[in-house]
Amino acid sequence: MAARKPKVIVTRKLPDSVETRMRELFDTELNLTDQPMGREALIDAVQRADVLAPTITDKIDAELLQHAGENLKLIANFGAGVDHIDVAAANERGLTVTNTPGVLTEDTADLTMALLMATTRRIVEGTQVIQAGEFRGWAPTWMMGKRITGKRLGIIGMGRIGAAVARRAKAFGLQIHYHNRKPVSLRIAEELEATYWESLDQMLARMDIISVHSPHTPATYHLLSARRLKLLQPHAIVINTARGEIIDEDALADLLKSGAIGAAGLDVFEHEPQVNPKLIGLPNAVLLPHLGSATIEGRVEMGEKVIINIKTWMDGHKPPDRVLPQML
Repeated sequence: MAARKPKVIVTRKLPDSVETRMRELFDTELNLTDQPMGREALIDAVQRADVLAPTITDKIDAELLQHAGENLKLIANFGAGVDHIDVAAANERGLTVTNTPGVLTEDTADLTMALLMATTRRIVEGTQVIQAGEFRGWAPTWMMGKRITGKRLGIIGMGRIGAAVARRAKAFGLQIHYHNRKPVSLRIAEELEATYWESLDQMLARMDIISVHSPHTPATYHLLSARRLKLLQPHAIVINTARGEIIDEDALADLLKSGAIGAAGLDVFEHEPQVNPKLIGLPNAVLLPHLGSATIEGRVEMGEKVIINIKTWMDGHKPPDRVLPQML
């Protein structure tokens, strides 16, 4: 007699190939509408599931986990970030939490460079001129942007993604600086010719471009506070493809509007999916709808990691991408 397949409830629509494989391997319940689950639906899911496969749009907090049924043993997150999951509360209840690290590195780094180019060369503004039929021909002093070669890039958080951005930026001729909890290895520092700043304040005051790649934790909430944003030079550009909560969005919008900061390229926002109305319409703000991991290849690889984590757990082994409270 075949062993019972675990009940897996998926909270959002995933790529077809991933959903098909999950149906083959597990007793999988899919979200056919792709609308985020409401609170009651999530409560129902944790009561019935052996495995919950949530995404960043699901708040898996301690209160929700109090409703978990005795069969729930694994939260297999579709995504690298787990700031929407109370990992400590899950651990206390004996629940294993996994994520999908590594597969988003190159895609997010690519998008970071796209935002860097869009902000420095005013690409979105130029596109809007063409779409509005307002292009009147080339002129020597019209729509001038900034050259990036030779500029200083300050990276906040030199993990996988930060290092991938640094490699791309170095190829574009930028000088690499970074702030991290500790310096990177000598090998990586020499490869990137990177300058380490223990003091974030000192780095911010000297950079032409700042790119944020830290995780969102209580320690990094509003890491770029109003005080720190005011340290930036008037021509400086801020790029954020990490988490919106890391930047004081109100302060950033005010500084952009007054010209105290040159520009910003944002793929994430403090209160997603709501976007701060102060940012809307600013000509020096390039705003994207959280596209960092939005490639076909990346999303399929994320799904494959979810499957591997579930299958490994189902076979009685520790999942390869287990997240523990002390890792956060």
